[in-house]
Amino acid sequence: MKQKVFKISPVNLSFEVIEEILEKDFRLELSDESVALIEKSKAYLDKKIAETAGPIYGITTGFGALCDIEISRDDLSRLQENLVLSHACNLGPEVPGDVVRLMLLLKAHALSKGNSAVQLKTVERIIDLFNNRVTPVVCEQGSLGASGDLAPLAMLFLPLLGHGEVWFEGKKQHASEVLQHFGWNPVKLEAKEGLALLNGTQFMSAHAVYTLLKAFRIIKQSDIIGALSLDVFDGLIEPFLENIQLIRPHPGQAQTAANFRYLLEGSQLISREKSHIQDPYSFRCIPQVHGAVKDAVKYVAGVVEVEINSVTDNPTVFPDEDKIVSGGNFHGEPLALSLDFLAIALSELGSISERRTYRLISGERGLPEFLVANPGLNSGFMIPQYAAASIVSQNKQLCTPASVDSIPSSNEQEDHVSMGANAATKALKVADNVQKILAVELYNAAQALDFRKPLQTSPYLEDFVAQYRTRVAFVSEDTLMYEGINETIDFLEKGRFIM
Repeated sequence: MKQKVFKISPVNLSFEVIEEILEKDFRLELSDESVALIEKSKAYLDKKIAETAGPIYGITTGFGALCDIEISRDDLSRLQENLVLSHACNLGPEVPGDVVRLMLLLKAHALSKGNSAVQLKTVERIIDLFNNRVTPVVCEQGSLGASGDLAPLAMLFLPLLGHGEVWFEGKKQHASEVLQHFGWNPVKLEAKEGLALLNGTQFMSAHAVYTLLKAFRIIKQSDIIGALSLDVFDGLIEPFLENIQLIRPHPGQAQTAANFRYLLEGSQLISREKSHIQDPYSFRCIPQVHGAVKDAVKYVAGVVEVEINSVTDNPTVFPDEDKIVSGGNFHGEPLALSLDFLAIALSELGSISERRTYRLISGERGLPEFLVANPGLNSGFMIPQYAAASIVSQNKQLCTPASVDSIPSSNEQEDHVSMGANAATKALKVADNVQKILAVELYNAAQALDFRKPLQTSPYLEDFVAQYRTRVAFVSEDTLMYEGINETIDFLEKGRFIM
């Protein structure tokens, strides 16, 4: 089957388009409009350099605190190559391959807008890496999220020059070997190109997009799993009725309550007469908690969508206005604040989920203690709750805001930084952790449902649990619980549940 193609153009990217590019393995191509814009900005810069006697920051000068040192016209290419080599100080664990591919996509998109004055062949080589699944090795640590994501972007683009390492065909290889495999010559950077590649927020924004795509699924899964837990706990539907949402009309709260009414429609459990008049907050306040998270995620998504469709390198060129402007679009503060917010919001889904898990194993409302038929001889679901509690605690530690910190760099020229890269990597860890916590809740809730038979939950949730049971069986006696949890995590990661 012919591979689908996505044409990179100045038209804004959306989360839906990005997810489709990744999941359906689209090839990237530059549109004719972007080719024209790239060539126009490059021709403008070359002409400007030839006509200008004085210094132009980062083009005919050094960088950062070295901005007052003028560079010979003969050394402009070497200046840009030195920039990439010297800034490749990326350390720590490797970033997931899909995040790196997103970095390539987002940088190609930013350069396609025609404000960066790069060579056309440079952008084309970035697209070559993406299309041929040549994935540069990029690590988590080293960016201050201020003068762009300098260190990780340097690592991302070392392979253009024939340096660094890449993943290709399942193996980590030196970039020079892979270039030779494809018959590609190293790119010879010209004036400003090193800055155009390294200045920018693509490390932060790629993490943000990747985490948000995960978050969109997590908030849906939280409602589905929360509804199942509510039902098997013999919870009340009243806190989810429409009238109570109308008098506190936060959009996420109303949406959550409506989701629960839909998910639980037709349930024999939810409709039966109750002997209790209230549920614990972890059930009763789901619309308020899940809803606030939905509103937070929506806000963050709006910030990130602006960011991924922006030009964030420096200086930027405006051929039609005959201007080259040195500004601060590379500063990651919008992302830093938003990613801290995203981590805090998602962590709350994990926190309330763990409390629901605890209630399910506590022996309340007719459920057996630890959800096992023969407790004592069997520990049942005692320890999965421990695991969830441990991960919730770790999330609390990870939610210490990165954006409130700043350590000056470049001899005080860069005297306020966002630390947005740390916010970005933390937010992804929190999202991954929340999915694990939700998996533990699902493992417990599905187990509890069996103890409510012959009564049934709603048709939607019965079908959901039936799908789940093809992967994870009812636990009748003690077994290797980590296997069930890991299968549940995989079920949630691969599932695309319509609601």
